[in-house]
Amino acid sequence: MGIFKHELSALYQAFAAGQPSPLSTLPIQYADFAHWQRQWLAGDRINTQLTYWKQQLAAAPPVLALPTDYPRPAQPSAAGASITFALASEVSDKLKTISQQNGATLYMTLLAAFNTLLARYSQQDDIVIGSPIASRDRPELENLIGFFVNTLVLRTDLSGEPTFQTLLQRVRQTTLDAYAHQNIPFEELVAALKPERSPNQSPWFQVMFVFQNQPLRSLTLPGLTIETFKRDGKALPKADRKQGNAMFDLTLFMRETEDGLSGKIVFKTDLFDSATIHRMAGHFQTLLTGIATNPQKPISQLPLLTPTEQQQLTERQQAQAIEPINYCIHQLFEAQVERTPDAIALIDPKTEQAPLTYQALNAQANRLARHLQSLGVGPDVLVGLCVERSIEMVVGLLGILKAGGAYVPLDPAYPKARLTAMVDDALPKVIVTLRSLQNELPTLSCPVVCLDRDWHEIEQSVAQPLQQIVQPNHLAYIIYTSGSTGKPKGVMIEHRSLVNFTRGAIGEYGISENDRILQFASINFDAAAEEIFPALCTGATLILRTDEMLASPQHFMQQCQALQLTVLDLPTAYWHQLTAELANSQNAIPAALRLVNVGGEAAATEQLNNWQTWLSQTHQPPQLINTYGPTESTIVATAYRVPTNHNSPTLSIGQRFANAQIHLLDTHQQPVPIGLPGEIHIGGPGLARCYLNCPDLTAESFITSPFASTIHPTETHTTEEQPAR
Repeated sequence: MGIFKHELSALYQAFAAGQPSPLSTLPIQYADFAHWQRQWLAGDRINTQLTYWKQQLAAAPPVLALPTDYPRPAQPSAAGASITFALASEVSDKLKTISQQNGATLYMTLLAAFNTLLARYSQQDDIVIGSPIASRDRPELENLIGFFVNTLVLRTDLSGEPTFQTLLQRVRQTTLDAYAHQNIPFEELVAALKPERSPNQSPWFQVMFVFQNQPLRSLTLPGLTIETFKRDGKALPKADRKQGNAMFDLTLFMRETEDGLSGKIVFKTDLFDSATIHRMAGHFQTLLTGIATNPQKPISQLPLLTPTEQQQLTERQQAQAIEPINYCIHQLFEAQVERTPDAIALIDPKTEQAPLTYQALNAQANRLARHLQSLGVGPDVLVGLCVERSIEMVVGLLGILKAGGAYVPLDPAYPKARLTAMVDDALPKVIVTLRSLQNELPTLSCPVVCLDRDWHEIEQSVAQPLQQIVQPNHLAYIIYTSGSTGKPKGVMIEHRSLVNFTRGAIGEYGISENDRILQFASINFDAAAEEIFPALCTGATLILRTDEMLASPQHFMQQCQALQLTVLDLPTAYWHQLTAELANSQNAIPAALRLVNVGGEAAATEQLNNWQTWLSQTHQPPQLINTYGPTESTIVATAYRVPTNHNSPTLSIGQRFANAQIHLLDTHQQPVPIGLPGEIHIGGPGLARCYLNCPDLTAESFITSPFASTIHPTETHTTEEQPAR
């Protein structure tokens, strides 16, 4: 177009003045070039070019995994849009200086920066980009109108934590090698190498980079006014010239202007929202500014977040006003006993035992605690608890805590080999169980307290409150992970973490003395603690689930109605089963039920729809809360209140829960911008102490917070070990 405008202007001015053409005769025409190219492709020289490209593109990644707003359609369209941006002149000047200092062109510097952006977005370190080249490498072609442009496939290795300057040298070498082998047309390269093809993606690359450093020539004709028109004939204002289609997922155009560098990103609207691309443009500008400031910095550490995003992140990372935790979990229970001694604390529907009041439950736990102390139980001493879901289970749990020990749950329904592995790892000082369950346990060398066999002796102990010997930093329990990612690990939870969660749950779930809460989960899952402690620390009634309740979803709901339950904590898998069978049934939602918490895995889309269908049957549907949190974060780290009109195919994991610090970071522990994938890092007072007997795994997962100076001086983070709570 530059040649065309120049010739049109020269000819018009000459002819308007009655002068002959001022243009010199062209030495060759485009047909001559086309003939030469066909001869060249038929010769042996093409083999040298093909050999290079075969080596260069061997095992290249077929797809650049950019996060998209929409799934890639099976039948792609060319629908596209574009956004523009500009860099400050001082940033542009610094980038030119960096290019000169490193023996590179500005094109190479911008390409290296674009590679960095794509690597941070995709979390890949092998990036393939397409880029056009003018191919006017002979003087005879300089002023010849014709299609000489070829597409180069530029593959960049970003592995090994390079600095930007190191990456720039890699890009420089890659581009110089590609220039030396530019004569084979892209179409011929595809035909010869036969890359893996997909009908909805271009081969090798889905992103294009275009750099235009030729000055824009304006068309000035004497006596005429020049306008640009759309294809429909309507005049198009210069400021609104936007591309209406897109050949690739993304194309970045960069241009040198008198005011600095300007850019345009053309994108497929089938894949991206304009808001996403606007954020990307902001991240690219931040990245280029960071490169201009410090090109010696590793590319993984270069800034990406815009000033607005950085300010939002800083505000989220500010230290929270966390009330100091100066007491233990059983002290919360004891305070509630003082407030409501005669309230019903515990009901076991499967037995004829009378409901236990708070005062009676406290007295039994005190007697057991004194007995355990006589056996050497004290702060940070581990005590195995192998009891079925029963009143004895809750008495045993509270008695261990009051004695100063930490309970290690041993569900008797577990395989004996699994129980043996946990006992051999934890080496508890005492085991609390029932006489009927002793055969389920391995051969033990420690004392065994059978609550039924030894209760006469235990009952001789004083029921009065014990002297407080436990501190908030002492252990409350150790729960073993499922082992889904390897050997099960004992997660060590301190009193302050459990107290922090319990206070948060009481507030978030609105637990009060009017609630009747089902104890559903096995004690070997920390979801059991989510049910037990918020209930017993607020005066609510805890009702133990029976096996008979699980006979069918219909029967379960009938029992919930009969027991007048108000709060359910359900594993997502069981919630799926309930909603699948009840959505189109005549079973009414229990009248008293006000809250259903689910967690443990992602909720299925179909079951979300079933839940909405079921909710439509009542005018007062219960609140559904989707919770998330690994064992290492003390039960729950985030929670999402699902609106009754929820219409998304997925459930969010929500906002941080109970003072948890949540960060989404990349593999280099850098915050990822909105819309990009990252790994959840969890910190705050809910964080476990460590893994039992696993110093290497502890060092790997419990890492120093990169934000410790701005959040909390002792905070550490952990990565998720399993999807269960």
